[in-house]
Amino acid sequence: MTWRNRPMTHLPRVEPVTRSRHYGGFVLAGLAALATDAALLTLLTDVAGVSPYLARLASIMVAMVVSWQLNRRITFAVRTPSTLHEFARFAAVSWGAQVINYATFAALITWLPTLWPVWALIAGSALAMFASYAGYRFGVFPKPDSRR
Repeated sequence: MTWRNRPMTHLPRVEPVTRSRHYGGFVLAGLAALATDAALLTLLTDVAGVSPYLARLASIMVAMVVSWQLNRRITFAVRTPSTLHEFARFAAVSWGAQVINYATFAALITWLPTLWPVWALIAGSALAMFASYAGYRFGVFPKPDSRR
């Protein structure tokens, strides 16, 4: 058996899903993560009096776990148990996407100082969304055909 036809047992088992469930799941996971992030940030800052800088780190981490679980179960229909290795790949992709998001935002408001910052936020978020989807699809939750 060569490396080309050897099964890649370390990758999660992914079931095929409909396009609407797949892309709808990606949107749902993103919105749920955003809601989790905002709710926990608000709770920690307004109720518990935590610094917004520390609170945001905690809220991002919890939101990332929510996004990981929803993406693995709905978007990519993974049926094998979660692993720390899988989460580490997911977190690496997520943090990488956030670097793209922030770098795009910072570059746009630097190069176009009259640009409304929200437009820069939208542009950065859009690029980050495509980067995160590609990373999740090809690096974290590959299609069953790509494992052969």
